[in-house]
Amino acid sequence: MRPRAPSMHNRLMPHEFSTSYLKDAIALLRYYKKLAERAMSQTPDDALFAVPDPESNCIAIIVKHLSGNMRSRWTDFLATDGEKPDRNRDSEFLSPPSTRTELLSLWDSGWNCLFSALDSLTESDLARQVTIRGEPHSVLQAINRQLAHYPYHVGQIVFLARHYSGGCWTALTVPRGQSVAFNASMAARQAPPR
Repeated sequence: MRPRAPSMHNRLMPHEFSTSYLKDAIALLRYYKKLAERAMSQTPDDALFAVPDPESNCIAIIVKHLSGNMRSRWTDFLATDGEKPDRNRDSEFLSPPSTRTELLSLWDSGWNCLFSALDSLTESDLARQVTIRGEPHSVLQAINRQLAHYPYHVGQIVFLARHYSGGCWTALTVPRGQSVAFNASMAARQAPPR
């Protein structure tokens, strides 16, 4: 196999063939977590709390909401409803954390709940039933629900981070104008050795 072209290889989301749903779902969630972290690392501190208009959320509020959702959905995942009685979803959209350190601590605590729950599952657990707001879901459905929800908010974080970074942005995926070169490097990696 040819060596990878380091400047064009997408090191953030290496593709690994898998027939394990859990392995793939966890890898995708880790990818989106890292994507948001890379975006937030390029965001000036004050921009984490900036809103583009009065009806929009800032990055810090989105992080607070994601963390609240993750804590509620993934704590005692197999044993209790995913909407915990002590969760106040509306409060997640008020009073964001006040510093980058607090924001990242909240971020990490939510993801830790998620990964602790998922790492404890086996493929046979996917058919088990859990509830979210009283509605029955298979474990697979509950994971898929969050695989749609979390990347939606990660996209918002990336959009806001890019907006507020000004001209100091480093692309998180394939940079503009480099798709042809990236595709060629990926094809070269797949070509059999001669």
